[in-house]
Amino acid sequence: MITFSSIQPTTTPTPPTTTTSSAARAALLTHHQFSISSSPTHHRHSHRRHRLRIRAIDAAQPYDYEAHLVNRFTQSTKLKIAIVGFGNFGQFLAKAFIRRGHTVYAHSRSNYLSIAQSLGAAFFSDLHDLCEQHPDVILICTSIISTESVLKALPLQRLRRNTLFVDVLSVKEFPKNIFLQVLPSHFDILCTHPMFGPESGKNTWQNLPFVFDKVRIGNEDSRLNRVETFLDIFKKEGCTMVEMTCAEHDKYAAGSQFITHTMGRILEKLQLESTPINTKGYETLLNLVENTASDSFDLYYGLFMYNKNAMEQLERLDLAFEALKKELFGHLHEVLRKQLFGKSEESGGLRRPMLSKLPKNGTPLLPSQSETVGNNNN
Repeated sequence: MITFSSIQPTTTPTPPTTTTSSAARAALLTHHQFSISSSPTHHRHSHRRHRLRIRAIDAAQPYDYEAHLVNRFTQSTKLKIAIVGFGNFGQFLAKAFIRRGHTVYAHSRSNYLSIAQSLGAAFFSDLHDLCEQHPDVILICTSIISTESVLKALPLQRLRRNTLFVDVLSVKEFPKNIFLQVLPSHFDILCTHPMFGPESGKNTWQNLPFVFDKVRIGNEDSRLNRVETFLDIFKKEGCTMVEMTCAEHDKYAAGSQFITHTMGRILEKLQLESTPINTKGYETLLNLVENTASDSFDLYYGLFMYNKNAMEQLERLDLAFEALKKELFGHLHEVLRKQLFGKSEESGGLRRPMLSKLPKNGTPLLPSQSETVGNNNN
């Protein structure tokens, strides 16, 4: 409710008696005065006008300065994120971005208009139209093998000069080098890798690792704050934030992620099936197959092709398998020897003789039992 009180022209205005949580609004209301007519016949008695002061802090104002400040602060903490590659993983990330109040633009070769609208995102089939929205962040969410061609197809001239480019690929040295080669120096670069996906992160991102490397970020406060605002999305979702170089990431990922996907692909070739007597270990293998087989082969090929450490891991895997087979057959050979020659070897301490050349056919490899007894008597 708005309350008016008449005051004399010579009376000094006093501050409102009602307190408010907003200093800006209180200051405005204290000094905001205007004149209104005290009678419907004000055109004949203009000399009887009284100056009135607003005492209600909820009165509508011609310009709400407090709301303006709040709106400016809200806008400064929200990003316009363009996701280039709006497939399964892009849609997965978009849900979190929108949940945190950010604006999402999407682009993909396939038409995902209906899916984008259902999530609350805007879909653009043309990259020029997308870039003309002047997003704060361009998120490259394509396959590894198509990253370079997609990046080179972007109309960079339509973007703001300090746009932040981010990737979420499973390898890091490759996109880092491509970004540095293709993007002019006035664009910022952040390389990231969420160490989870739509399957492993479908319920929660709590304590899941998120790796990032601030490859090239401008010194202006706005650009530094923008990076932190983007990283804050994953931090607020509960991720464990891990900052490391792209080279360190690829070294660790080859020994973990690539091996994991390789074993999953191998087990998939075996066509494992659930049984009525599954053990916990077997259930783990089935889950591994499910988690890795749901990813495209392009992803697995990219892990191998664009991580220089992957070949070494594949060779080590071959060596480990061969060593394991030799160990198995070695034990099998010992068991067979004991079954065939165990008594004679144990009683006489005999060992299979070393032959300098092959004996003639029919010649026994071990001396007969009678010869052995005769020699012992001597």
